[in-house]
Formats: sequence, structure tokens, C-alpha cells
Amino acid sequence: MKRYNYKAKEKETGKIVKGSVQAETESIAGRLLIDQGYIPQSITEEGTGFFASKSRVTTKDRIMFTRQLSTLIGAGLPLAVSLRTVSEQTQSKAMKSIVEEILASIESGKTLFDSFSQYPDVFNGVYLALIKAGEVSGTLDLALKRLADQEEKDAAMMSKIRGALVYPGIILVVIIAVLAFMMVMVVPQVKGLYEDMGEELPELTQILVNLSDFFGNFWWLVLIIVVAAVGGIWYAVKRTPTGRHIMDNFKLHAPLFGGLFRKLYVSRFARTAEMMLATGVPMLESVKIAINATSNVVVEEEYSKSLEPIKGGKPLSESIKERNYMLPLVPQMASIGEESGKIDEMLGKAAQVYENELDEQINSISTMIEPILMVIMAGLIGVVIGGTLLPIYSLVNSVAA
Repeated sequence: MKRYNYKAKEKETGKIVKGSVQAETESIAGRLLIDQGYIPQSITEEGTGFFASKSRVTTKDRIMFTRQLSTLIGAGLPLAVSLRTVSEQTQSKAMKSIVEEILASIESGKTLFDSFSQYPDVFNGVYLALIKAGEVSGTLDLALKRLADQEEKDAAMMSKIRGALVYPGIILVVIIAVLAFMMVMVVPQVKGLYEDMGEELPELTQILVNLSDFFGNFWWLVLIIVVAAVGGIWYAVKRTPTGRHIMDNFKLHAPLFGGLFRKLYVSRFARTAEMMLATGVPMLESVKIAINATSNVVVEEEYSKSLEPIKGGKPLSESIKERNYMLPLVPQMASIGEESGKIDEMLGKAAQVYENELDEQINSISTMIEPILMVIMAGLIGVVIGGTLLPIYSLVNSVAA
């Protein structure tokens, strides 16, 4: 169900009114307005047009919605009342609009799963599968709680990884700024000093002068190349399968960060499989959803090779044991779980181990990167200083002599 903004005239008074209405299509929205005593003048789907709002549902919005809905349903409130209460409490306009549309869909007779499925950009496959399982089994509040807990963990982990990358980014910006300042302000003065003295520039200084002249004369070309390169890489990674495949493969083999990403994907797989199985989702479907939850196409392709053996009756532990990028603890714990009948718990414990290791590794990488970047910065600045200040000292000494 979509939301349409309208401008209409009241039949009785002729007064012009504006508002919004929910309907499947624009023509249905028009009929609804006519039935309410309005003469439609314009009907526009919300979120379309060049100046449409770009507001979107954030991870935080989704977590808060899930947590609140779980609490209200667990307290015994009917689903419709719970959704209406959450809608009134939410501060996000985008989330509020979606909740209202879900409520309208449910009141029209659709299931919760079908209502949520209308928004695949907001509610992913894991979310929808748990909603469906919780709705069928009558444990919707527990399914929603598991969802909120997992999304909070995943968001916290990604925040830590981004935090580990922020500091190196700041240092690189400082390095570039210092080098740019010296190339623009210092190097040209050295060049002028040597020209006034009629001396020939040293080789290193001449290289720096040439670079300074190039960037000074063709800064616009450098800017175009940088913007085009960044834009091209972003488009390739976000919009093309080949670009995403290359980037996801790079993540798995990147120095320092490769091992970190592998543990992240394995922990996502194990944690998602735990949630699915604990909620009553069949094994094959649970593994499919857990594979998609890794959000890395290379890992998905490799892990998907385990689906055929599972279909053929092999246990999960044997099916995933030989897969690339699958760390050994998961099949080992799965094997123990299969023997004890607690495979979901064992997968959860394996995920917890790798999540703890991720925390430690992120802290270690942050500690390692700092001295490495300092050495790089010192080296680059040293080259510039060597090409500017040392020739000045040499020139002064030659004049004094």
C-alpha cells in the first residue's frame, strides 16, 4: 500500500484542502477521496519527484521499532494496538509512515509477514523469515526480541570497525594537508631563492618544484581525475555485480583487515543460523538465510555449495566443514550440537567466540595502525623538508664561504 499526497476541493463548501491518503494505486486513492466528499485536483505518490524527501529508515529506527513492538506484544496488547502505539511514539517520519501503512495493510486482512514484505529495503530476508516463523508459532514477541538483539550487536560491531578506520582516515587527511601546504607555500619560495642567487636547484628540490608547478597549473585536472576515480569506484562497487565481487574479494584478503572481515562474516552466519533454528525455521531455509546474511557475494557463493549436501541428508557440520572462508570452530560446534540436540545453542556459542575475537582484533589493529601511519607521515614530510630546508642551509653556507 502506497501513500499519496492530494489537493482536493470539498463538494459542499468548495474549500481547497491538502492531505495524504493510503491506497494501492492512484485511481483507488481518487475514488477514496470522492467517497469522502472531495473533488480531487491533484494526486501524487509520496516520495516521487525531483524534490522528494530523501528521508530513510536508519538501523537505529528499525531497532527501536522492533524493540518497542516486541515489548508491547509481549505485554499482551493486540497487534493492531501495538503497531498504532509504536507509530505514535516513533520520531522518524519515514518509519512512522511505514508503520502506518503496515497497520492499514493488517487491518485490511493481510498477514504481518505479507505487510512487512512490502518494504524489502527496510526489512531484509532475516527479518522477514523471523517474522513469518514467529507469526506461525505464536512467538512473535520472542522473534522480534531476537531480531532487536542481533541488530544491536551487528550495528555495534560495524560501528567499531568503522571507528578503527576513522583514525587512519584522519591521519591521511592531515598528511595530505601538510604536504599540500609545503608544496604550495614553501617549495615556490625555495625556487625563487635559488633563481635570485643564480644557483642550480638540487635534484630532489627540482622534482618537488616540478610537482608544485604541475599541481599549481593543473589543479583542476587533478580534481577532475580524483572525483571521477572516486565516483567510478563507488558506482562500480554499488551498482555493478563485477565491482561488488572485486570489492568483497578484496575485503577477504586485505592486509590487516582480511582476517577481521572473515570472522565478521562467519559470526554473522552462525548467529543468524542460531536465530532461525531457535525460532523453528527448517534447517535448509535457515542455512539459506544465514548465507545471505553475510552480505558478501564471494562468501555467499562459497557457502552456498553446502546447500546441496544438506538437501541430500548430510548434517550441517559436514556440509560446511570444507568450505573456504569457514573458520573451524563453527563446524566443530555444529557437530557437538547435532549430537546433543542443541545445534542452535552451539552455533550461538561459536558466534560469541568470534565476536569476542573481533573486539580484540579491532583494538589491536587500531593500536598497530597509529605508529605505522606516524612513520609514513614522518617519511613523507622528511622528504619535503629534505628537498627544501637542506638546500637553503647549503646555499647559506656557500654564500658565507
